[in-house]
Parts: sequence; structure tokens; C-alpha cells
Amino acid sequence: MNLHWTYQEFLSHLGGESVGTIPQGPVREIVYDSRKIISAPGLVFFALNGAFRNGQSFLADAYDKGVRIFVVERLPAYMWEDASFILVENSLKALQKLAASHRKGIHYPIVAITGSLGKTTVKEWMYHLLSGKLQVYRSPKSYNSQLGVALSILQLPKVADLGIIEVAVTHPGEMAAMREMLAPDAGVLTNILPSHAREFTSIHAYANELTSLFSDCHWVLTSCVEQGLIQVKNLAILPNELAEFEEEIQFTDENNHQNARLAIHAASRFLSVDKERVKSLPHLAMRLETYEGINGSLIINDTYTMDVEAFKSSLSYQLAIANGRKRITLIGLEPEQAGLTSKLNELCQEFGVQEIHFCQKDEELTVDISHALVLVKGERFMQRIANRLKLKQHKTQLNYDLSALKHNLNQYKSSLRPMTKMLVMVKAQSYGAGLTTLASYLEKQGVDYFGVAYADEGVELRKAGIKTPILVMNTEEEGMESCVEFQLEPAIYDFEQLDELLKTLIAQEKTAYPIHIKLDTGMKRLGFHPSEVQQLMEIISAQPEVRVKSVYSHLADADNPSSDFTLKQIQLFETLSNQIAQSLSYPFMKHILNSEGMANYPSAQFDMVRLGIGLFGLSSNASFQKRLKPVIEWTSSISQIKQIQKGESIGYGQTFVAPRDMKIATIPIGYADGFKRSLSNGKGCVFIENVACPVLGRVCMDMIMVDLGARNVNVKSKVEIIGENQTLSDFARSCDTIGYEILTSISPRVHRSYSEEE
Repeated sequence: MNLHWTYQEFLSHLGGESVGTIPQGPVREIVYDSRKIISAPGLVFFALNGAFRNGQSFLADAYDKGVRIFVVERLPAYMWEDASFILVENSLKALQKLAASHRKGIHYPIVAITGSLGKTTVKEWMYHLLSGKLQVYRSPKSYNSQLGVALSILQLPKVADLGIIEVAVTHPGEMAAMREMLAPDAGVLTNILPSHAREFTSIHAYANELTSLFSDCHWVLTSCVEQGLIQVKNLAILPNELAEFEEEIQFTDENNHQNARLAIHAASRFLSVDKERVKSLPHLAMRLETYEGINGSLIINDTYTMDVEAFKSSLSYQLAIANGRKRITLIGLEPEQAGLTSKLNELCQEFGVQEIHFCQKDEELTVDISHALVLVKGERFMQRIANRLKLKQHKTQLNYDLSALKHNLNQYKSSLRPMTKMLVMVKAQSYGAGLTTLASYLEKQGVDYFGVAYADEGVELRKAGIKTPILVMNTEEEGMESCVEFQLEPAIYDFEQLDELLKTLIAQEKTAYPIHIKLDTGMKRLGFHPSEVQQLMEIISAQPEVRVKSVYSHLADADNPSSDFTLKQIQLFETLSNQIAQSLSYPFMKHILNSEGMANYPSAQFDMVRLGIGLFGLSSNASFQKRLKPVIEWTSSISQIKQIQKGESIGYGQTFVAPRDMKIATIPIGYADGFKRSLSNGKGCVFIENVACPVLGRVCMDMIMVDLGARNVNVKSKVEIIGENQTLSDFARSCDTIGYEILTSISPRVHRSYSEEE
């Protein structure tokens, strides 16, 4: 939150009575759910009461998580000596009063959006049309209640061009508190539906409640045309068509088309609307998301809510894009919604849906959806169904010396400041070492984080019992749900990927989920461009579903100890990190150094470093290399020894012809094992009894032939591929590559073993 009050200022805004210790430092953030607290300075816990919760019951939990300021309606039986308690008559009203005080300090226009349906859509589309051109703050997607609006207001930045706040009411009298807090300058009314007026005496009473929000607005925009239903000054009725933009609106169903018109018209009050932006209005998270499904199907994922009016809109959309496809509807209801079954069936029949299936939570889906257009609708457990419908020994051995690996880990750790954390990369099966085996060992050594490339690697670690935090570097759409299910922390590097994660988090009702922001400071691989950081922060600030755990980047020239390019990367990373810090009210980690960076640029270690290839004893820094030990030994055996006559050829293509009588050995290793074909015809060698034996002829898929010279060698002799005589670096050089590629390309069929000397 964008708060920075002294305790006395905070107290004066609340108007409560302070009891206990006067805290030091500013008030920075409001929390109310002890389950979602992440410890940070300046937290204030509001003990809110509801139908199923008593905030007083969670004071101890909040205290254990670092909170020292509490807003309560009664003092607890036990009061901690280092805590402050602010006694108020009503915690929610106190929070709303606080929001109203914060609102008075906001001097840019605030647009309030209310109505029965479409509030989130219009809000998000207004943001889409204006973002990047104006600095726009919008309320989080689910923050439209008495509590949510208060929290949204408290998140308003001091400086911006526009604020857009979504407001919902369900009971008479609620809007008065909303209006007093928000004091909007302008308003948008999406629609007024009888189905949402159940708690009111009439549709007119419901309409009056909604429109009372706009009593002091300079303008109010709506598409509602019901005569006499809306009584509000400065009202503008949206025309049925916006001639300038009709062709650009890509939505064919009536509701989304009307929402697009509202968003365009409202946005144009602040800025000339770009037609290309209109063309790219997105399907929002959990609203009519369409994607290719299994068995040639097409899936419409509309698992945001279960409402009869919204269901009609979904069926309308399904019909609009069917193009002759068979239409199937999968509906998920909670037990208390069973009464809707008859009405939903009736609507499906009205729209000509061929198959209707009502799904139960955790039920295995057995419906044949081949080549059908499938609408998945209902409560959020249906998101899991929607996701499911979307379109792995021989004598050669690889031994890992865990004692040497531990030594290398400690060498890097000793080069860091005491508080710097250590992330160890275990992607690509821990560089071929075996994912769970190596991670289990490293966890015992006390590393702070693991890094993996993809979510399935993290899932494998969790299933193996790994508890250490896991950063997923390349989180694909298919892995989002797995990340949440297995508590993996995704790296976010572009807006589309962030949107996919938000969809998953909303579906599972997650908030403050840890993410890691990847910045592109020069590598040109993955990451947000510096010009995108402001827009990124606007999105993250508006999304309670995510919380930034770290910001990081990757050095492109870290093995060069005197690289101006690297110094510029580090400087840019620090600048961008500071920019992000100004947008967030809580601390986060920063990291940019990999193994080579630790050796060559130790002053840029920030809060954490990422150890990869260095763990296996490789460093381009000659001084640091001397401190490391080799970790792997790759060995094989001899399958057969032969005598070759002068003039005979060896191997495929007759590329080698014996210049003399020779003794050769056939070794059961080939390019399928990771022994590169480029090592053919003497470019590569193995060591037998500490003597180099060059490869003769071409490397085969499963075998090589080598020159034994004049020595007496038997088939029991050990064959060294990588070891004391030929290091990993030596072998990589002979292959014209780097150690990374060698480690990760050794085949899984090569038997792995692990040794440790204590």
C-alpha cells in the first residue's frame, strides 16, 4: 500500500484510543487476514468481524508473524509489552474512515464503476485502453465490497493520472459508506438487472442505491435506457453504436460488445482512444477464455462466477463462435445452488446446446468432447476441469563426489557477505546429476533456494519431500496450476505470462502469491524491458493475487572479469530495482550474480546469488578455480580388444585406415551417451591406465574404437572419459563446447552413482 503515516497521524485519522507501547517507524500497510500476512515493517492488523470470523481470535497469529500494531473493538485479555492497540467502536468503519482520509489527499480524478454485471470487464478494458499513455491505478479485481473498496482506496498512489475503482453493493444502505470513502469524480453504470435486486424492495430501490454513488460526479456514463429507472445528474446515455470503433470491437456477444462500448466511451473522456488498442481488448482472466482443447475440441473457460444472467451471456458467446461445432456445456454448482439446475437446463435448451453435464467437485470427467465447442461454467472448482481439458544401464558410469561438491558450495558461500542468500540451480536434472538426489543433499547443507527451469522439475522435487523454496525460471502456461498446487515460485518475465498466472491464482482464490520478476538488462533472452517496468508495477500494485519475492536479472558476460557491458548491466539492474522498490510497500530480494559473477563481480551480490556450474568445480576465474575441486568422474570399460592389420579400415564410412598393425579397444559409449560425434578421428580420446587413447574412425551411436598403442591392456582395465587425466574443462574444449553442455547432455542411460567422504 502507498501509506507512510507516523503513528500519531494514523491514530488521528482513525480517531481511536491508543493503549500500549508507542511504536517506532511509519505505518505502511494494512492487513486483516492473519493467514496471508508476510512479515514486513509497518504492518497494522485490523481485527475485523464477520458472519464466520472474529478478528480478535487471530491477534496472536498476527503477532507471531511480526505485527505490532492492532486495531481492535475490545482489548485482548493478554497484551504484549511491545505491541500497540488502538481501540475503536467498529473496526470496519474505522478502516473506511482511514480510507476516506487517504482519499482526501488524492488530487487526480477517480472514476467509480458499478452495476450488476460487467464492472470488472469495463474497468480492465479502460485500463487496457489507457495504460502506457496515462499512469492509471485500478482496484484489484475482487476488491469491490465494503472492505475491498476501502483497501483499494488505501492503495491509491499519491501521484497518478487516473484512478478506476470498482464498487458493488448487495444490501440496502451500503452505498452511502462507499460514496463517503470514494467521493468519485465520474462514474460508469454498466447495467441494472432484476436478478441482483433480491435484497431490495424493488428494482427502483436497487437502481437508486447504485446511482447514489454518483451524486456529486461531473459525468456519469451508462447504456441503461429504462425510462425512469435512473435518476442522476450529468448522465450521458451511451449510443447503440460507436461508429468510429464498431469494426474494431472483436466481441460478437451482446454483453461484451456493450461493455467494450462503455470502456471506449469512458476512456475517451481522458485520452484519444487508439483503434489498435480496441482491436486487442483481451478476454479477461476467468471470463470467456477460449483455447484449444484435447481431442480437437475448443474450450470456453468461464469459471469466474455462477450467475444466471452471466450464464446467458456465456451461452450467447458460445453460439456466436460455434461455426457448426457440436456445443457441450459443463456446469459446476455448489450444493446450495442446486435450485438453479432447472433454470440452467432451460437456458441451455433455449440456446440449442446439444449436451449438458452437471459436474461435482473432484469428480472425474468422462464426457467425450471430441471436436466439440465446450463451455465450462460454474464455481471456481471448475477451473481445474478447464485446465485438464487443455492440449522417459550399461557399463558406462558417472560418479559424483559429494564431498567435493560440498567443498565447492562452501567456497562460494565463504566469498559472500554473511546475510547474502544462496540459490542453487538444479535445473536439467541438476545439470545431469539427478534432480532429487542432488537437491536432497543440498537441502541438508542449508541452501536457501533452489532454481529449476520448468514447473515439472519443481513438482518432482516437492513429491520427493523437498521443503526449500523453489524458483521456477521458465514458467509456462501449462505449469501455472502445478506451481500453485506445489508451492513453487514462478519467475515472471512478460505480461502475457503474468496474466496467465493471475487467471490461475484467481481460480484458486490465492492472494499474495510469491513471484520473482525477471528483468532484461542486456541478455536479450527473457525478462521485462526497462521501458515496461512502470506498467508492470501498475499491474502488480493492482493485483492482490501476487507479491514480489525477488527481482533479478542475468549477466551476459560474467566470465569476463573486466567487462564494461557487465558493469552497465549491474548499474541498470540497480536502477530498475530502485524504481520497483518505490512502487512497492514491502521489501524484496535482488539478485543478478551467477557462478562466474560471484567470482568476478562479488560487490554486486545484492541479497542473493545463484550458484550453478561452479558447484561442479568449474570457473573461468583462474584464482577461484584453484579453490574448487572436480566433482564428476565419467568412466567406462572395454567390451573387446582386437588386432587390426595395416590397410584395414575402422568404423562407418572407412574414414580411418590403419597405417600399420594396431591393437584397438571397443568401448561401450557413443554419441547417444553424450560422447560427441565431433570427437571422431583422433579429435577426442579416453585414458586407459593413465595413457591417452585417441578415437579411431567415427564415433558410433553406442560405441567408440580407440588406439591402445603397444601396451598390454586387458578388458578389465578402467576407461576414463572425464577424471584425473582429462578434466571436464579439457573434455569440453575437445568438443568445442562448454562444461554446461557436457554435463546436461550425458544420457540418462548412463548409470549415476554418488560418493561422499566425511
